[in-house]
Amino acid sequence: MNPGSHRDIFVDIFMPTTVHIPPGLLKSVDRRARALGVSRNRLIVRALERAVSERSEWSPEFLDRLRGVDRETADAVDQLLGDVLEARRSKLPHRL
Repeated sequence: MNPGSHRDIFVDIFMPTTVHIPPGLLKSVDRRARALGVSRNRLIVRALERAVSERSEWSPEFLDRLRGVDRETADAVDQLLGDVLEARRSKLPHRL
């Protein structure tokens, strides 16, 4: 056994959790999983992996380039960010 390979045994250990899914959505998940030939768990894990890997915030470079256009655009960018953060209700705001 080479050094570091002992960590590889932990790659496939999963953390069990409980998630409450509305009955109608669960039926749709089960239908979709059957159609794809995967387990419900596999389908949900794939969906969550996709959801958390999507870019969900504007890059600092993008915002800096907008701010660099002119003072009016910079003010508009700052106002937009403030409005977006203020309008969020169900989640904490992303760090922008």
